[in-house]
Amino acid sequence: MFKIQMGVPEMRDFWRLLSGKIEAGTATRDEIKQFKRLSKTLEFLQINPKHNSLSTHKIDSLSEKYSVAIWCSYIQNNTPSAERLFWMYGPSRNVITILAYEKHPEDTEHGYVDLPISWPET
Repeated sequence: MFKIQMGVPEMRDFWRLLSGKIEAGTATRDEIKQFKRLSKTLEFLQINPKHNSLSTHKIDSLSEKYSVAIWCSYIQNNTPSAERLFWMYGPSRNVITILAYEKHPEDTEHGYVDLPISWPET
C-alpha cells in the first residue's frame, strides 16, 4: 500500500475544498461526480499504481524537465477533455505525491511540456 499526499498547495487546496463541500452537503452534482472519480483513482493508486484501469505511464517530457519521474494516471478515458492525475513516487518509500489534476494535455495547445505543475514543498 502507498500513502497518498497532495504535494503542492494547489492540490491540497483543491482537495480540501472539494471534500469539504462533499462533507457539508453543499457540492453540486458535477462536484460530487468529480469527487467520486478522483476518490476511485486515488484508491487504485494507493493499492496499485499500475492498476490496469489507470493506464499509468511515465511522461518523458515532464520527467526530463523536472529531473524526476513524473507519472500520469487516467481518471477518465474515452471522454472529451478526459481528466488526468500527474504524480511522482516519494519523497519517501511507499509515498505517492500528487502534483496536478488536469484535463488531458493533448487537448491543449502546448501538450505536456507546458503542463502547470508546481513543485512540492519540502
